[in-house]
Amino acid sequence: MSKAARSSAANPTPPPELPYEEALARLEAVVDSMESGDLPLESLLAKYEEGVKLAEICQARLRAAEGRIQQLEKNAAGEPVLRPFDPDAESDSQA
Repeated sequence: MSKAARSSAANPTPPPELPYEEALARLEAVVDSMESGDLPLESLLAKYEEGVKLAEICQARLRAAEGRIQQLEKNAAGEPVLRPFDPDAESDSQA
């Protein structure tokens, strides 16, 4: 078995459908193991690669959640209306 095959078998690629909470917990475990100072360089690199993938999954889940957020505002008649959350509009109004 090649080094690459062993490394991917020891650190499987996280599935893209992994829930945010599970991806975050796995990412924290990866960081803890890397900070222990007990891993050889090859294992550190494999853990780093896994951590990057987990961080990307977490970021994608957060972006998806942000896209679903809606803000409540009133129309001209004073009735509540839901509109999609626009993070750019929020930062523009604060500038």
